[in-house]
Amino acid sequence: MSRSGCVKCGSKSADTKDVAMTGTGLSKILDLQNNTFTVVYCKNCGYSEFYHKKTSKASNLLDLFFGG
Repeated sequence: MSRSGCVKCGSKSADTKDVAMTGTGLSKILDLQNNTFTVVYCKNCGYSEFYHKKTSKASNLLDLFFGG
């Protein structure tokens, strides 16, 4: 069975965006945004699904020093 369109409203208009978020504990205190996701969202109703992306240790270290 294949799905076509948004699961909530059926619209076929979608887009993606990359976002970064903090975790818990020390990363939250230091505002280390070491969790990155690609968000696929419906342009009509706003329904969104998050897909986790792996981050490198180097990018996490740069985030620590430059506040990425």
